[in-house]
Amino acid sequence: RPAQAVCVPAIHLHMTAATMQVSQKDFQKAQEQLKLLKKDPGNETKLKLYALFKQATEGPCNAPKPGMLDFVKKAKWDAWNSLGNLSQDDARQKYADLVSSLVSAESVTQKKEGSPEEGRHDGYETLIVTTKNNITKIMFNRPDKKNAINHQMYREIMKALEEAGKNDSTIAVITGNGDYYSSGNDLANFTNVQPGDMEKMAKDGAVLLKDFVGHFIDFPKPLIAVVNGPAIGICVTVLGLCDLVYASDRATFHTPFSQLGQSPEGCSSYLFPKLMGVAKANEMLLFNKKLTAAEACAQGLVTEVFPDSSFQKEVWARLEGYANLPKNSLAVSKQLLRSMEKEKLHAVNSRECEVLTERWLSDECINAIVSFFQRKSKL
Repeated sequence: RPAQAVCVPAIHLHMTAATMQVSQKDFQKAQEQLKLLKKDPGNETKLKLYALFKQATEGPCNAPKPGMLDFVKKAKWDAWNSLGNLSQDDARQKYADLVSSLVSAESVTQKKEGSPEEGRHDGYETLIVTTKNNITKIMFNRPDKKNAINHQMYREIMKALEEAGKNDSTIAVITGNGDYYSSGNDLANFTNVQPGDMEKMAKDGAVLLKDFVGHFIDFPKPLIAVVNGPAIGICVTVLGLCDLVYASDRATFHTPFSQLGQSPEGCSSYLFPKLMGVAKANEMLLFNKKLTAAEACAQGLVTEVFPDSSFQKEVWARLEGYANLPKNSLAVSKQLLRSMEKEKLHAVNSRECEVLTERWLSDECINAIVSFFQRKSKL
């Protein structure tokens, strides 16, 4: 659910005869290459491809502007219209270049995946999960999507936490692959939601969220977040349920709930005031303040901040030291510390999810999401 709450539904790219001119062959080749891609390039890229294709084959946008609430047609129209008077030749070239970059990126990814990391766990598509030196590392692995959390990733994180809680590792670590720690909820979680399905979507989303946060509450071993870059929404709120939070100095922390007509989750409504003080928690949870790593550390959300240039080296050296401590002693101590609050945390989690279900179905939330989507489409 978190930071960003709507998405352009999956767009079907309609391939028709391209216009003539010099780049005709490259344009046609690009259309064929696009069909061979194994990985979904994401809705933002699909919108660009759609717009460039329309511009290349029909010229500047000539369709009437759709209504504000018709998200799909509105997004497609905005993308096409934003190209202005771009020539058809230039549109074909940009289309071919974009497809070429997608093909190259997929090729690099496939080569990397062909060399599995030592201790890597099988059965994950959105994560890289490894156990080595008594550490189970759970790495968000959707760098091209800024590690946005889709429904599959929610379920895989829960699965990884269950495995890490039962295996022989001493500690578990959560981090992100690439420039972002996580941009929060993937917009695609809200793809193709029809008005009649809104209530079911809200209830199903609340069940998934409650289970997800519950896995953090109940995790039996020390759980450490290694925040390598910007963090938004749900991946920020559950930091309060981690035992340590180490951050790069380029990390930021943002929970824009009220901006989207929503409300806090991840037990943040209870833990953030305890960690940060009521005034600072209000500034973040009510008024959408984005914290720098230094501010988050000063306010108690982050344990320690490291220079980005030495972040990985320093943090992992320290974690390897922690992983050599007596495993059972750490687990028993962690559970003793958590037992004082566990019942309260589950109650808070349940209440937060109840409120969120109401929020997601409110006109205020829907209007806020529409406004957010309109701003995004103009960027």
